Amino acid sequence: MTRSLAVRRSGVPSGIIALPVRTRLIRHGDDLGEVIGAAVRGIAGTGDVVAISETAVAIAQGAFVAAEHVRPSKLAYLLARRAGALATVNQPESMQLVIDDVGVPKTLYAVAMHVVGLLRGKRGVFYEILGPAITAIDGYTGTLPPYERAIVLAPLQPDETSEAIATRVGCGIAIVDANDLERAVVLGASQGVDRGLVERSLLDNPHGNGDEQTPVVVLKWRGHGRNPLVAEVAS
Repeated sequence: MTRSLAVRRSGVPSGIIALPVRTRLIRHGDDLGEVIGAAVRGIAGTGDVVAISETAVAIAQGAFVAAEHVRPSKLAYLLARRAGALATVNQPESMQLVIDDVGVPKTLYAVAMHVVGLLRGKRGVFYEILGPAITAIDGYTGTLPPYERAIVLAPLQPDETSEAIATRVGCGIAIVDANDLERAVVLGASQGVDRGLVERSLLDNPHGNGDEQTPVVVLKWRGHGRNPLVAEVAS
């Protein structure tokens, strides 16, 4: 039975509920429109927003790398050891993918500016400079078998993918990167979806970060007046 959770957050109108939906294990090559449609059939409808975990989308698209296929450099090992315990790049393989993406010179520049920032009392400069390259990577901890050693990359064409799934499912779609640190970012969405409201509604991460196997959350409006989740789109 799908449990419903009333969303109580600053900036979220009273009347939005979140329903985590369990799916079968999503695999590389899956038709997301078919899988998501089957999971939310009888649960989601017009005016609802189905929020899909970006990890599930990326895996279906094949946007992941097996950790054993990455050969970390000494620089990757050095930086990974100094990353925070909850950082996705605290694994040398993940850090190496960031270095491969941005190059060694930019990585060393980010390190130097990070040190300068610390001397001035500012933290996180390394992540500010290399932000997109780092946020595009999810480390291999917390992913269900057989992907427990997969470094998951950013989903491909998230807006276009959202539109394609929305056409199949018949409601709004958002691809979301959320975690248990009260962070939620909409990477892509179908037309009309209020991205900011979806993000605020998912700050408690109803998807879960463990083995819940609920990569889908249906957001519904149960309040009075106009549905704030999805705006009408002119044809």
